[in-house]
Amino acid sequence: MVALPVLFCGNLPRFDFFKNLPSHFMRTRVKICGFTRVDDAIFAARAGADAIGLVFYAPSPRNVDIALAIEITSALPAFTSVVALFVDETAARIHEVLAQVPIDCIQFHGDEPADFCRSFGKRYIKAIRMQDGVDIGEVAKSYHDAAGLLLDAYHPQAKGGTGNSFDWDLIPKHCELPIILAGGLDERNAKLAVAIVKPYAVDVSSGVEAEKGIKDCQKIAAFIKAVDLGDRIVP
Repeated sequence: MVALPVLFCGNLPRFDFFKNLPSHFMRTRVKICGFTRVDDAIFAARAGADAIGLVFYAPSPRNVDIALAIEITSALPAFTSVVALFVDETAARIHEVLAQVPIDCIQFHGDEPADFCRSFGKRYIKAIRMQDGVDIGEVAKSYHDAAGLLLDAYHPQAKGGTGNSFDWDLIPKHCELPIILAGGLDERNAKLAVAIVKPYAVDVSSGVEAEKGIKDCQKIAAFIKAVDLGDRIVP
């Protein structure tokens, strides 16, 4: 019989305690990003996605306006988090979205400094485009109050949503902040990614699409199943 750790709910550190738990005690969270249709978002939530992402970035094929964002979020079942993605957006535009759409967390996917990210009074995620020379430890210090660091593939022109992966060996074994793995994930590699990297969460967009901005329900279900299978691999 495996002895379970005794967990006390009071006065626990934000993440340090939990990151030291054996991996088989942890469940990898799933965020699916880039919804443009209400039914797709509802299916993802019911299939087990912990969070859905809405893109507020005009150059993206997954961009949504405020009216559509309200329609999508209003249809979601309870306990589904909503993440708003911005790329080097103005503070005025971010406040406009936050005032009208029920957003739980902001994802900053550009070159936003830490002071800007924390100025909105919301939990936030900072996306980092991974390449040689990126020091995640130093990034975590700069964005010390972030709810997580999202690690995505570097592209010289695009800022996310490329479907490209990156070398997982660039990810440190220990980080002061939760790691959200993104970049080129799909139902074929999600199990391996979870088993090897052991991230706090995974983030997928193009890997569960029929075409850009249009989600494929079968791919969503297969991806969530693959993540679950990865969690079941005990080192």
